[in-house]
Amino acid sequence: MFDYSTLTASDIPRMVEETMSKSDELFDAVASVEGKRTWDNTIAPLAEASSLGARIYGQGLFMADAHPEEDVRNASRAAQETLAGWGIAVQFRKDLYHAIQDFSKTEEAAALEGERARLLKFELRDLRHAGHELDDASQAALKEMKERAASISIQASANTADYVDFMVVDADGMAGMPESYVSMLEAGEEAGTYKIFMDYPQTIPFFTLATRRDLRQALRTKFNNQAVAENRPLLEEIIGLRLKMAKLFGLPTWAHYRLEEKMAKTPEAVFEFYAGLLEKLPEMAAADYAAMEELLVADGEEAPLRRWDIAFYDNVQQKNLFGVDQEMVAEHFPLDQVMEGMFELTGSVFGIEFAEVENPPTWHKDARLYAVNDRASGDLIGHFYADLFPREGKFTHAAAFPLLAAHEGPDGEWVHPLTAFLCNFTKPTDDTPSLLKHSEVTTLFHEFGHVLHMTLSRAHFPRFSGASTEWDFVEAPSQIMENWCWEKEVLAGFARHHATGEPLHEDVIDGLVAAKKHNSSSFNIQQL
Repeated sequence: MFDYSTLTASDIPRMVEETMSKSDELFDAVASVEGKRTWDNTIAPLAEASSLGARIYGQGLFMADAHPEEDVRNASRAAQETLAGWGIAVQFRKDLYHAIQDFSKTEEAAALEGERARLLKFELRDLRHAGHELDDASQAALKEMKERAASISIQASANTADYVDFMVVDADGMAGMPESYVSMLEAGEEAGTYKIFMDYPQTIPFFTLATRRDLRQALRTKFNNQAVAENRPLLEEIIGLRLKMAKLFGLPTWAHYRLEEKMAKTPEAVFEFYAGLLEKLPEMAAADYAAMEELLVADGEEAPLRRWDIAFYDNVQQKNLFGVDQEMVAEHFPLDQVMEGMFELTGSVFGIEFAEVENPPTWHKDARLYAVNDRASGDLIGHFYADLFPREGKFTHAAAFPLLAAHEGPDGEWVHPLTAFLCNFTKPTDDTPSLLKHSEVTTLFHEFGHVLHMTLSRAHFPRFSGASTEWDFVEAPSQIMENWCWEKEVLAGFARHHATGEPLHEDVIDGLVAAKKHNSSSFNIQQL
């Protein structure tokens, strides 16, 4: 187990250099082969280099999203840029291109099956996307644009992660907010004022409960414009670069270039799917919109309904139509209790057990480490970290990260996976545990679907391990996990009041399920 607790900023560039050096040795060995091309002397070394890359991502590059020390995060971002540039250079190596092409024409390559055949197919596709079938001038232009695009992506992520902003609100502006929310806020410079930062635990409740429409609008505007001054020029530049790259391949749009790597394959398939949705959604969305707008006008506000009104009036709708009070519901979803229920459910479904690791070698005290074992044999399957509360410099959304992909090592040994999932739930206090809205319970289950996908993977190569799938399939396990959050029997198993232990009333669970079926959530309206 890698020791994150002792990691320093100087460790990261050293580990990155070692990874690149070892990988370059493998690539050079492939390029220098004399005689017959085989799997063992051509493709296997590439898979071994991929294994090295999987390790350095988890040990170094991931720290940009999680480490509490700014110098470590900065070192990780610098390493991301270094590795991205180096990786692009590898893609453009002519000697590797010819080596893989030569192997692909052998009888051994033609006889490949399963993962090995798929790996060769993907290697050839990557080489084609690197422009090896273009003329030299076009390929050189492509390489330069890919390097710049990679740099832009890293910089934009850093800008977002480092951006700090808040809105100052006085006591009158807190109308509608529960005392538990107000008490967790940082005091403003002036007496009686409070700072609302852009973290989910502070913004989402305000969007949902604050009665002051002007303040919901002000906060939504701030939230939607985080790092906009820094990132808008980068976004405009990368859009232009992507179009130019597509044009080099004779394609009309970036979508035509990228969708080959996804299940849809073509923009036409995407548009057809989207058109099918539009046949079914507008009527329901329009009805929800109209009902919310009626509530808005009844409150003395001017139509139309705006983006900053939707969460507020959706919450009102849920109370009026289904008797669902999300604040009351959250009192029945303390985080640890929900996780225990989630572990019990998934343990039963998959035949696995979870055990928290004491004194883990972690990057922050909030990150808890769990071992996953096979229930029947007791054998270790893998580990995962759960880092679930916001802090400065941490990834601001919710996601799962493959710190070490499950795969078969170069000597045939099985490499146990290590995954981390990061969320931003309300931190517990001395008096109150972390309480989750039902939507946050769904987020927890969703991200844990990714964790299970990565942990239970049995792929031989890192290229196909866990969530390393076509990107429009990668969300399938998580969407499946979300569905449990709407099953009455599942919710009844762990939805109990944090103080009294009383179960969430069956009528409230019925209301949650009915609201889901009615689809009074704002999803449809926001998408149309």
